[in-house]
Amino acid sequence: MARSALLNVMVSAAIKAGKSLGRDFNEVENLQVSRKGPADFVSKADLRAEQIVYDELRKARPTYAFLMEEGGEVAGTDGQHTWIIDPLDGTTNFLHSIPLFAVAIALQRGDEIVASVIYNPVMDELYTAEKGGGAWLADTKRLRVAGRRHLSDAVVSTGIKTQGTSNDTLQLRQLGSVNPAVAGIRRSGSIAVDMAWLAAGRFDALWEAGLKPWDVAPGLLMVKEAGGLVSDFAGTTGSVWNGQIVAGNETLHGQLLKTLRTIQ
Repeated sequence: MARSALLNVMVSAAIKAGKSLGRDFNEVENLQVSRKGPADFVSKADLRAEQIVYDELRKARPTYAFLMEEGGEVAGTDGQHTWIIDPLDGTTNFLHSIPLFAVAIALQRGDEIVASVIYNPVMDELYTAEKGGGAWLADTKRLRVAGRRHLSDAVVSTGIKTQGTSNDTLQLRQLGSVNPAVAGIRRSGSIAVDMAWLAAGRFDALWEAGLKPWDVAPGLLMVKEAGGLVSDFAGTTGSVWNGQIVAGNETLHGQLLKTLRTIQ
């Protein structure tokens, strides 16, 4: 694929931040003897990665706004573009030496996501997408969502949190209904990786709630450009703001959405 100048900037920022996270990931095994403790270590790794992404993108497009997991909102002057950034999606995996985490970046123009990058530095898997240009792995493999037509044949991904909120209890009820209807359920610990893998056909569908815009935005375009559908639990497409996601090919998206709608 031929990347645009904007996507090149995003890829460069993600890879640079990923190298920083990769170096920190190699130190995770030493955390138990660290005076500052694991939470502080991961926080600093996260902030370092976010600063790298911010600096690279700000240098390239100084008028664009930012929405970041750690740094919050930074206003821009062009009024149209916003970088949406999760510098370390999969923090718990990172902390436990599980190599499933990613740097995730999306570019929003107006109300629409127009470019995205998801980069897993440990596996060195780079996923990119641009509106109208498809979704790609390593610039060479065009991504397509899996073509399975029945939930009973599908491997479906979700996230299960443990804070005891209303979203969590609802998701446990959803899990109880979805589990017997599918071939298997997976919980990777990174929604960015989940959505990249859905775009690549490794997962057939996914659902989750309690998400933030930086959780959803990078994968939203990735799945759409790979031929999939993404909506909330009500079936509304295209939003990164309401915290819910149901995704898959057109058939499985509809079947999963129908199942979820029966659960109160």
